[in-house]
Amino acid sequence: MVIACELYNRPNNMKRIFLYLILSAVTIAPALAQKDADAKVILNKLSKLYRTYDAVKTDYSLTIDNQQAGIKETYTGTLIARSKTNKYKVIAYAAGTKKVAQDIISDGKNQWTYLKDANEVQLSAADNSEEGFNPAKIFTMYETGYKYIYTGQKKIAGKIYQVIDLTPEDSKKTFFKVRLMVDKVKNQLYSAQIFDKNGSTYNYTLRTFTPNYKTAETVFTFDKKAYPGVEVVDLR
Repeated sequence: MVIACELYNRPNNMKRIFLYLILSAVTIAPALAQKDADAKVILNKLSKLYRTYDAVKTDYSLTIDNQQAGIKETYTGTLIARSKTNKYKVIAYAAGTKKVAQDIISDGKNQWTYLKDANEVQLSAADNSEEGFNPAKIFTMYETGYKYIYTGQKKIAGKIYQVIDLTPEDSKKTFFKVRLMVDKVKNQLYSAQIFDKNGSTYNYTLRTFTPNYKTAETVFTFDKKAYPGVEVVDLR
C-alpha cells in the first residue's frame, strides 16, 4: 500500500485501504492455524445482529502510522451502508479537517468515485466479488477465507472490548494481521487495526454507530446536479 499525506485525494489508495479493512487478513503465527471457538461465538453474534439492520451509519477515524517513514496521519469520514443490497456511501475528509475530499458511492451496480480537488467523478461497474471493494461487508468480512483467534479483553475508558485477531488463508496478502475490538456490552465493532508487511499500521475506530439508519435510496446514487461543473469519466 502506498502511504501519502494526500491519501484521500488518490482514489486507488482509498480503495485499497478500505479493501484492507473489508477483506482484512492477519497473523501468520502457528497459533492461528485453526479457527478459535470463542472468537467464532463473538463474531457470529456480531454479524447476526448486523444482518438484522436495514442500513447503518458510522463516523470513523483512520490513523496511518509508519515509524520508519516518519508518517502519522489521521483522517475522518462517514460510512452509510446497506449490505443486503451491496449499497454504500463513503464520505472522506481531508486530513485534520471537515472538508470533504472524496465521495465513494455505489448503488450495487455502479460505483462513483468523486475527487473534489479535480472536480471529477470516475464511474465504474460495482465489483460484487469476494475481492471487490465493498465497505458494506465490514461487519461480516471474517466469514470466508479467514482464520481467527480470541486473544482476551481490553479496557478503554471504562468499557470492555473483546480482542480478536484474524488471519487470511491466502498468505500472499500484503498485510499480515487485522486486530478487531468488539464492544462486549453493545456487541458492536469498535475498531480494526490492520498490520501491513511494509511496517505500516492502519487503525480504524468507529466513533459513532447508528443501527437501522433511515436513509433514502438517492443517497446511494451520484446526483450530477449536486456537483456543479463536475467532469464524468466513464470507465465501464
